[in-house]
Amino acid sequence: MTQASSNATNSRNFLGVDEARAAILDGLSPISGWERVAVRAALGRVLAEDVIAPYNVPAHDNSAMDGYAVRAQDLATATETALAIVGTAFAGRPFSGIVGAGQAVRIMTGASIPQGADTVVVQEVARREHDRVFIPAGQKKGQNLRRAGEDLAEGGVALAAGTRCGPAELGLIASLGIAEVVVRRPLRVAFFSTGDEIASIGRPLGPGEVYDSNRYTLFGALSRLGCELLDMGVVPDRPEALEAAFRDAAQTADVVITSGGVSVGEADFIREMMARLGEVAFWKLAIKPGRPMAFGRIGGAVLFGLPGNPVAVMVTFYQFVHDALLKLMGVSPLPPAERFPARADFSLRKQPGRTEYLRGRLRRAPDALSVALAGAQGSGVLSSMSEADCFVVVAEECTAVQPGDTVLVQPFHGLM
Repeated sequence: MTQASSNATNSRNFLGVDEARAAILDGLSPISGWERVAVRAALGRVLAEDVIAPYNVPAHDNSAMDGYAVRAQDLATATETALAIVGTAFAGRPFSGIVGAGQAVRIMTGASIPQGADTVVVQEVARREHDRVFIPAGQKKGQNLRRAGEDLAEGGVALAAGTRCGPAELGLIASLGIAEVVVRRPLRVAFFSTGDEIASIGRPLGPGEVYDSNRYTLFGALSRLGCELLDMGVVPDRPEALEAAFRDAAQTADVVITSGGVSVGEADFIREMMARLGEVAFWKLAIKPGRPMAFGRIGGAVLFGLPGNPVAVMVTFYQFVHDALLKLMGVSPLPPAERFPARADFSLRKQPGRTEYLRGRLRRAPDALSVALAGAQGSGVLSSMSEADCFVVVAEECTAVQPGDTVLVQPFHGLM
């Protein structure tokens, strides 16, 4: 990739992506409020307190394999050893006796290790004849055992506060016999689109109108995060209507997200409204698409004023808003942004001084991972997001990408 010798961002007073993200996150704290819910209702929720293991997991030493429980001291080091089989241990039905000298117990995966035994020999290497088993040389003391407390020790932190519960976490909580957990209340998010040209779906378009896709994009993104949603529809570009919408949203929600109305057009009232009703930190970001974006507060609510173009909404949401919402939800630590190198299967010329987020599609070549562009890259071409499976992140200082260059990609999997 070709790089420019000077940083155009500073000269135009545009805030860099990393600076903007840090400024947003540094000013946010998790919301207050919690509730106790059943384990199944905790899916997608954030733990408000540690989950403590009430006992060891596993609760007892047990076998990791089907085989034979034996005493290591009975096994010959260089030759085969014959042992008498004195019983069987099943998961949930342990062998009640004691394994003595020269004895073995047939054992199943998950069964408690019988008293006296300290080693499990897998059945595939053992040879059984009637009531005797022949163990080959080369076994190691303690092999194929799962020790009590190996997974979780009694009294230890099984899951820390700030953990967002997924399927694995639900299973872990259930494995401890815990029926309810304490989670943070859902984050309440109000969102609406602005613009006289925005039409709701279900009716014919008038002259110059476009259908409102942004509310549906935001609905999907916010629903995936488990937010409590207040869809306020489309608000026209009139100051009194916008002011009423902002006041209503700020009174009921923790976060207000708008799309449209933050550029430099004459009818773009969002910045002015934010400054009049609350605190505003409006940035012209060094990013493409999505340069105009507003961030601030109205009353007790955090406000994000996103651009109007559909792709710019998605780019700014996932680069700035997504992690901010996780922090407000109480997720700690925030998951790191997954990015990795890939070989470019495209060419690009760009202006230095802004980070560009192209929509790409990954390909697994025999010798490397490569990425091609997914459709037209205009900020209004939402189909490029649907066809893509990653963002291609082209750095501010880069001026050109040639086929074969190394670029960074940010996969959608796990993000969206």
